[in-house]
Amino acid sequence: MRVISTKDAPAAIGPYSQGMVSGNTVYCSGQIPVDPATGNIPEGIEAQAHQSCKNVGAVLAAGGSGLDKVLKTTCFIADMGDFAVFNAVYEGYFVSKPARSCCAVKTLPKGVLCEIEAIAEL
Repeated sequence: MRVISTKDAPAAIGPYSQGMVSGNTVYCSGQIPVDPATGNIPEGIEAQAHQSCKNVGAVLAAGGSGLDKVLKTTCFIADMGDFAVFNAVYEGYFVSKPARSCCAVKTLPKGVLCEIEAIAEL
């Protein structure tokens, strides 16, 4: 196993890594929409979805993979009313249409509106 660590995505805020590589697979921890350069969280679901997707891409790249190699994502949103906007952003990044689960949750870390985790091949 190899730990993924990159300054191009937010640092882990708990006892976990940004991602792991095992065999031919990359496991990306859930990425919330924190701008890794500033620590700021953009406002609104559209901007937050973009930032979460960029953060997933950065972790995957650091692990030797990319958004085009994603096999499965799990997406969490704070409000199902944001589902259509979230999907519109998501489909621009995950163009290979990986398997996916998406659910609304009561709260997310730092009060964000979305979080995305991914599993990809190398």
